[in-house]
Amino acid sequence: MSTPTKYVYEFAEGGRDMAALLGGKGAGLAEMTRIGLPVPPGFTVTTDACKVYLETGEEPPELGVEAAHALAGLERAMGRTLGAADDPLLVSVRSGARFSMPGMMETILDIGLNDRSVTGLAKASRQERFAWDSYRRLIQMFGHTVMGVDGDLFEQAIAAHKTHDHDLDTGELARLTEEFKAIIRKETGEDFPQDPAEQLSRAIRAVFDSWNTERARVYRHREHIPEDLGTAVNVQVMVFGNLGNDSGTGVAFTRDPATGARGMYGDYLPDAQGEDVVAGVRDALPLNELKSLDPRSYIELGDHMRTLENHYRDLCDVEFTVERGKLWILQTRVGKRTAEAAFRIAHDLREERAITADEALVRVDGAELTRLMFPRFELRPTDVPLAHGVPASPGAAVGAAVFDSAEAVRRAAVGEQVILVRRETTPDDLPGMIAAQAVLTSRGGKTSHAAVVARGMGKVCVCGAEALGVDPVARAFTTGSGVVVHEGDTVSVDGTAGTVHLGALPLTASDVGRALETGTAAGPLTEAVLGALAHADSVRRLEVRANADTPEDAARARSLGAQGIGLCRTEHMFLGERRALVEAMILARDDTAREQALAALLPLQREDFTGILAAMDGLPVTIRLLDPPLHEFLPDRTELAVRLAEATDPDPRDRELLAAVERMHEQNPMLGLRGVRLGLAVPGLMAMQVRAVAEAVTTRRQAGGDPRAEIMIPLVGTVEELRLARAETERVLTEVAAETGTELDCPIGTMIELPRAALTAARIAGAADFFSFGTNDLTQTTWGLSRDDAEASFFPLYLDKGIFQVSPFDSIDQEGVGRLVEIAVEAGRSVNPRLETGVCGEHGGDPDSIHFFHRAGLDYVSCSPFRIPAARLEAGRATVMDTTKTSDSR
Repeated sequence: MSTPTKYVYEFAEGGRDMAALLGGKGAGLAEMTRIGLPVPPGFTVTTDACKVYLETGEEPPELGVEAAHALAGLERAMGRTLGAADDPLLVSVRSGARFSMPGMMETILDIGLNDRSVTGLAKASRQERFAWDSYRRLIQMFGHTVMGVDGDLFEQAIAAHKTHDHDLDTGELARLTEEFKAIIRKETGEDFPQDPAEQLSRAIRAVFDSWNTERARVYRHREHIPEDLGTAVNVQVMVFGNLGNDSGTGVAFTRDPATGARGMYGDYLPDAQGEDVVAGVRDALPLNELKSLDPRSYIELGDHMRTLENHYRDLCDVEFTVERGKLWILQTRVGKRTAEAAFRIAHDLREERAITADEALVRVDGAELTRLMFPRFELRPTDVPLAHGVPASPGAAVGAAVFDSAEAVRRAAVGEQVILVRRETTPDDLPGMIAAQAVLTSRGGKTSHAAVVARGMGKVCVCGAEALGVDPVARAFTTGSGVVVHEGDTVSVDGTAGTVHLGALPLTASDVGRALETGTAAGPLTEAVLGALAHADSVRRLEVRANADTPEDAARARSLGAQGIGLCRTEHMFLGERRALVEAMILARDDTAREQALAALLPLQREDFTGILAAMDGLPVTIRLLDPPLHEFLPDRTELAVRLAEATDPDPRDRELLAAVERMHEQNPMLGLRGVRLGLAVPGLMAMQVRAVAEAVTTRRQAGGDPRAEIMIPLVGTVEELRLARAETERVLTEVAAETGTELDCPIGTMIELPRAALTAARIAGAADFFSFGTNDLTQTTWGLSRDDAEASFFPLYLDKGIFQVSPFDSIDQEGVGRLVEIAVEAGRSVNPRLETGVCGEHGGDPDSIHFFHRAGLDYVSCSPFRIPAARLEAGRATVMDTTKTSDSR
């Protein structure tokens, strides 16, 4: 007989290893309870219960019984009853998904208050204003979250009394409470429920429902969080920070989440509830102010923070409340951090021997490293900020100021860079935050919604710029000096310095970018980055090469750590003034004219290859022969026809060009005369390119260099094509070797970019020294779609509907395209055990794809020079994570 599913766990029954079932928040509460921290007691409704509810629309039948039993135990432990008329027990109901989704789902506080118990709370607390403030908070939250009332209606009611709820006296709060109930009655046709049990039950269901809100779905999509996890619900005894100046609430980090600097950081708000800090509607005090306001609580908090960091061996994010001098810890989680903080914290914890070098490497990633390489502002003496705020998430961003989420999305959709400016952000602003280059708020601190979400997304963010008067109706903000910035005006936001400037500031290279190119650290951050990369290089199996077509790109790639060139695209060498020579080759009426055109191209190609081989001396350089269709080097057919039609005395050469364009026109050139087909169809073209490579190798050898050229035949679909191309290539190499007296050993391989090539790899490998997977075209031909057309048409729909979690052109489709790669590698090496395999599509720089290529057994990845440091890092992480996974499975 199977064990019945358990849907409710008291905090004392769980632990940190149960995050999948209890959610991250519930697991954290359970773990803190287990290690003896002062946690208000409570219980967690599991993610399993949420899944049942979302699938059936009904709660599991057992849930009501289990929740009632857990609540009864809570009441016994506290000596109070939920909603009692005399000294009532009140609880909070909070979401808690497995992965942190800050502000994306619902919270309801003060469950258990009603028209009777509010009086009991007033007597028990001896603070009538506090009781009525708590009651109106419950009705406001419950009305909006559970009953679906527009939250602006409540805010408008508050504004009719005072500019801020904190300014309301007891009588005003009591009257406001009645107004709130009237709003609910008018909008929903029902009364605010007085039964505490009904409040609790409906609140739990509302949290379940919030899993599928638009903002939650958008956040999960961006963060690649699976849709089917569901959320847990945490029911916890209320403790109150709004009982006067000896009470308060705050959020604290064991280290600075923006910079990674050691020391306790955070915000504290006296006489307030936790939501006031997170929402950013009131400007909080720096955490160290608590030291003078309540020294004992500050010392206790520091002790608990050290306990948590030592326990989790990582940056911890803690929510806490002080109730009349008594400190309570309400939540902990491994804190979200900026890219800068991630590297510094991992490095420092390694230096402190809290974690190993492998663990430090796993805690940073390539996407974070790439962000650190972005340029920063080059401030000049004349660059006076419009305002200063809290540097919540570092970086530099320039864009047009916009004042609501919808406008940010609209402008970004047409390619405009925007800065989202708000008094404070709410979860409903998430689409605009994603669309914007940066977020700027006039309220809030490092722990406000804007700061936490922006930090998690890697967005530039400045919060709490108090000098800005933000007017969303007028769509403008005004500075303390009287400067007015209207929607559409360009502003620059410096998330590192915490400043905002009018106009576009000039950018300069980042310190990390310079350190990567020179290999020299210039501060704690660059030291941390170089240390992480050094360890990644020491453990990784995959080599990292570059896609580079010029000596300059090759030199830069090498300075960034490239171990060769995995893709040198020769077609890029036929642009500019050389285009006329290509046209001459196409228009040639006989072999003699074609040979003359090819002879003119030969020294130019040889010079290109010589420079690239010099920049990569001693390292492999894979040179791909001409791949795109030749007609791409000719004028546009329509433009040429119009020019001829409008000319009074047409140029005969234009007529020849049009005839050639007409002759070579294809409906779908991507699937036409290109790659190896082009080399076999155009006499002399392949021989010219191979000769240029061979002569460049000879030139470098004679100069004392160590050139290591490899020749790649593109778009092979059958082994017969490769055999013919290889024979021609070897013939030319032999000719040049004989002419120069130089031994030429240039491996000859092919680019696997067609499904048929992957499926017949065993045969093709018999004629190849290496395989290089062109995953861009392999994705197009496997999916049967054009990257340019699909991404501009139906891709957004597919992403929105969850058909794609991510574009298959951004991250390798492991089930389809990836399976073809695995088949080809396995089949190719079964015939040729020494077959070298790599990938040269843009997937070679994608972090998730690199981990797949590591598992698939490839020898190297190749990517654009800028992505090389991130690829090196991810290749090292792939090795460590694969080793850890293997050890865990034993």
